[in-house]
Amino acid sequence: MKSTIRLIFLIGYCFLFPSVSVAQPLPKGVSRVLFLGNSITYDGRYVNDVIAYVRMHYPKSNYTFINVGLPSETVSGLSEPNHADGKFPRPDLHERLERVLTQIKPDLVFACYGMNDGIYMPFDSSRFKAFQSGMEWLHQEVEKAGARIIHSTPPLYDDGRGGATGYAQVLDDYSDWLINQRERQHWEVIDLHFPMKAFLEQQKKRDSTFYLAQDGVHPGALGHWLMAREMLRYLVKDDSEKLSRTESLSEALGDKKNADELVKLITEQQQIVRNAWLSATGHKRPGLPSGLPLDQAQKQARSLEKKIRKLL
Repeated sequence: MKSTIRLIFLIGYCFLFPSVSVAQPLPKGVSRVLFLGNSITYDGRYVNDVIAYVRMHYPKSNYTFINVGLPSETVSGLSEPNHADGKFPRPDLHERLERVLTQIKPDLVFACYGMNDGIYMPFDSSRFKAFQSGMEWLHQEVEKAGARIIHSTPPLYDDGRGGATGYAQVLDDYSDWLINQRERQHWEVIDLHFPMKAFLEQQKKRDSTFYLAQDGVHPGALGHWLMAREMLRYLVKDDSEKLSRTESLSEALGDKKNADELVKLITEQQQIVRNAWLSATGHKRPGLPSGLPLDQAQKQARSLEKKIRKLL
């Protein structure tokens, strides 16, 4: 009889006081998150969309996000003969990656390369090999540094607006190769390219003048959201179906309070941190603003963080 009463009590206790396990969007043990890429990553809107969604849906999470995307950069080490009207060759990730990993010490790296790596020319097997070799080198270097890496296929190139005829197919090929590494080398790869391509084709059926990137390369706000959306669908599996129907961050956030102000603060914080780390780790891309010394940038970032946390 006593055993029966004890069992009933325990069952009732479990219903009244269930143990709660709060899921997190990033892998266990991840604290410092690094974003690598070219000018699209440097622009930062897809990065900030990911951060805003994560922070608003997981307000108690404690991640540090650092974006060091560098305009014009490649992982292939290639550059057009007259890049930027001959002012400078494309920066090569090989030149700075060791410093970035050593100084930032990330736990997780998101890497998005490919757009510049075919240097806007028709498909060529030697250029393709340079891209493949660069990606394999990047993957190995990040793992040697003790971090986890998640690759992203490049955004799409719009032949109709960019002027480099046939380059869209080049990026199709580069993206196919990256996706195939899921099985061949057990890489984690988020496909941004083909969902963006499908979206563009669908919209053009309704409006032949529609575009995601005015210059064929650099996506606007909608294009950045489509990139962020696919990353979030990969990271937050439970929200995947809901996210797939959204066309903006504001739509994905729904009725979350203070959303606009939070996005503004996160964007400001990320720009300060990005510029500071790019200056601290060094690069060979001229024309970028100098960042604050790290201690000053981190002080400003902490001040903004207090404002962000008050709104969460």
